[in-house]
Amino acid sequence: MANNLQDMRNIGISAHIDSGKTTLSERILYYCNKIHAIHDVKGKDGVGATMDSMELERERGITIASAATNVYWKGHEINVIDTPGHVDFTIEVERSLRVLDGAILVLCSVGGVQSQSITVDRQMKRYHVPRIAFVNKCDRSGANPYRVKDQLCEKLGLNAVLMQIPIGLEDKLQGVVDLVEMKAYYFDAGDDGKGIREAEIPAELLDEAQSKREELLDTISMNSEELMEAMLEDAVTTDLIKKVVREETIALRLVPVFMGSAYKNKGIQKLLDGVIDYLPNPTDVHNFALDLDEGEKEIELPSDETLPPVILAFKLEDGQFGQLTYIRIYQGKIKKGDELFNTRSRKKFRVGRLVKMHASTMEDINEAGCGEIAALFGIDCASGDTFCAPGINYSMTSMYVPKPVISLAIKPVDKKAADNMAKALNRFTKEDPTFQTYVDPESSQTIIKGMGELHLDVYIERMKREYKAEVEVGQPEVAYREAITQRADFNFTHKKQTGGSGQYARVAGYIEPIVQVDGEEVKDYEFVDEVKGGAIPTEYIPSCDKGFQTAMKKGTQIGFPVVGVRCVVNDGAWHPVDSSDMAFQTAAIGAFRDAYEKAKPAILEPIMKVEVEGPSEFQGNIFGSINQRRGMIVSSTEDNNQCQVIAEVPLSEMFGYSTVLRSLSQGKAEFTMEVAKYGKVPQSVSDDLKKKYEEKKKAEKK
Repeated sequence: MANNLQDMRNIGISAHIDSGKTTLSERILYYCNKIHAIHDVKGKDGVGATMDSMELERERGITIASAATNVYWKGHEINVIDTPGHVDFTIEVERSLRVLDGAILVLCSVGGVQSQSITVDRQMKRYHVPRIAFVNKCDRSGANPYRVKDQLCEKLGLNAVLMQIPIGLEDKLQGVVDLVEMKAYYFDAGDDGKGIREAEIPAELLDEAQSKREELLDTISMNSEELMEAMLEDAVTTDLIKKVVREETIALRLVPVFMGSAYKNKGIQKLLDGVIDYLPNPTDVHNFALDLDEGEKEIELPSDETLPPVILAFKLEDGQFGQLTYIRIYQGKIKKGDELFNTRSRKKFRVGRLVKMHASTMEDINEAGCGEIAALFGIDCASGDTFCAPGINYSMTSMYVPKPVISLAIKPVDKKAADNMAKALNRFTKEDPTFQTYVDPESSQTIIKGMGELHLDVYIERMKREYKAEVEVGQPEVAYREAITQRADFNFTHKKQTGGSGQYARVAGYIEPIVQVDGEEVKDYEFVDEVKGGAIPTEYIPSCDKGFQTAMKKGTQIGFPVVGVRCVVNDGAWHPVDSSDMAFQTAAIGAFRDAYEKAKPAILEPIMKVEVEGPSEFQGNIFGSINQRRGMIVSSTEDNNQCQVIAEVPLSEMFGYSTVLRSLSQGKAEFTMEVAKYGKVPQSVSDDLKKKYEEKKKAEKK
């Protein structure tokens, strides 16, 4: 454990797919003496990277679940979380950034700022995470770290500044020139880059180093009078530069840019120095909790071990020893045997086994202090729960969870597989909030929902491997929506007379589409009460609201939820004996269905923002493949014989695209996609969908 909080860093490593995050974390472990041999991510030597502990991760050479570890560098404790790059596993990045104080944004020196870099940057901004950038793969042909630095400013709007310049590029990469200390550092090929050679700056790079240092000083002196004065008096010291860069980085006004090649073991030690010099320790970060006893009043949590503990459970994993709960301690400290209180479930529990994680292995500890990331065993809780000392009733704000966009029907092959599948689904939904499952009430099929094909693919594979649950997979289904295109009035009376008191309610008003205002998120539903003179008693108004919401769960076109509707009730009638909560709910459902048909309903589908990257020679093929899929090309750029195409394509047309793209580009192109918006489907597609829905209804009636 770090002796004091000043010597601790909690950092995450995030980036676009294949930028080298896991390779970088492998090198960090090696140089901090946590592991004694470097292994390859793709697992060519049969071992695979330390942080990719899942068999599937090693086979595919990708990170699926974030992994935590802690290392020591120059007397500082660094907790590191390696996160996935694929947009399908975006929740892993969200939950990691929620609990981290700083991050390393890894970029490829050839690819630069790519689609996932933009998504990750947006997530960092959401949680106000200070970051340093590492331009990796400077040994690749076409490497250009200066272009990447410019892209950080242009595409991400960051105030990026070079802390180093490279000595040689591509296959001639030897080391870096440190612009703060004005020294050259060479990482020699022997002993896996552990030996760093300090030398004077080569004569041919001196002018460039001087001018880049001037740029650095100009940028960072903007907000520092102390540095400005020192520059005028020619008394700039290394310590002063580091102090100002640190302040500006923590204030999110600056992003220091480092460079190197993780695979070739170059530049990692200087990056670790950068983590210690410029990223915040737990006391530099302002963390807040909501006091549930004071009407969710915001309270700052000081990083103080003497105060009662406040802890956030940010990730769950079900292992062979029971549930493992990853925690971040924001205030106070905990020991084995301490009693804690879960403010969501209102239950008390005792801390049993407390561990420090190193990828998939763990080390038992007796206590964990403020700012630490640790894990607890055998506690029944949900992701995002807050644990406090008894007597405190705080809740930490939860993380942002994106909505799933794709669903698959799965069917177990036999009874044993059905039992195992139920266990697997129970575990996966608990671990991953973006993975959802339910049984369709009409078809009685088990449906799983997720963020993309790869996401669901991985979970089906894990069911087979970890739970021996063989399942048959049905056709992927898209999360369509229905909407109205114009205003329609309703005036509906619900009357039912059976022996005794009957049911009576009349509801009148109109429905209309909600128009989206620029920059605002469109609402799915809005209820407006304009009833005058008690035409409907106030106690029945919520019943109308409830009825409309029930009716919107399933549209009449293709049976999907209806969105973007404002329901206005302005008149009605009631009966002192026959009116009831149920009668008004039923009347509202009838009124909605009545008006819905008149409001010209349309079917909406999720439109994905698709970004394809590949060699320029295949640009024509890429364009063709997008056009065939009802796609609309938004932009295309060419750089260094690489082309980047951004398009908007309906999700329903994207199934199996990875196989098609591989074959048309000889396996050299790759794509990422995320939900952009919902758009209206063309008439021909709409007719097909309606026809299928009618056939499905007929089949169910038989």
